[in-house]
Amino acid sequence: MLQLLGFIIDCPDPMKLAAFYSEVTGRAIMDGSHNNWAGIPFGEVDLAFQRVDDYRPPSWPDDEHPKQFHLDFEVDEIEPEQRRVVKLGATLEKDFIGPEGYGWQVYTDPVGHPFCLCRHKGVTWTDERVVWP
Repeated sequence: MLQLLGFIIDCPDPMKLAAFYSEVTGRAIMDGSHNNWAGIPFGEVDLAFQRVDDYRPPSWPDDEHPKQFHLDFEVDEIEPEQRRVVKLGATLEKDFIGPEGYGWQVYTDPVGHPFCLCRHKGVTWTDERVVWP
């Protein structure tokens, strides 16, 4: 049997990047986090950050040091979330939102990892979760 335990992201400062994603997701940083490793629990899977002293950010879409992952976050409204993540330190890189308000925006976090804010047609929100069509 196999179960995914976590998604680990290299970075120069785990606590700082965990604080960024804690604010982005509204989830608390895991107890026991420290300067070399920090985590945010998401049910059975943790999003974690580990220190890499010679960290080099991806230069995606350039192939010299390409992206090796990205995170997608479904949002109920693009504009308020865009303002919020930019205020937290993200940088908007590309916008793929169509005229009907659906699509995605590509951002980089404070150390250069790409992530997207997505808004898919037909997705509804409840108090507990996103419901896909």
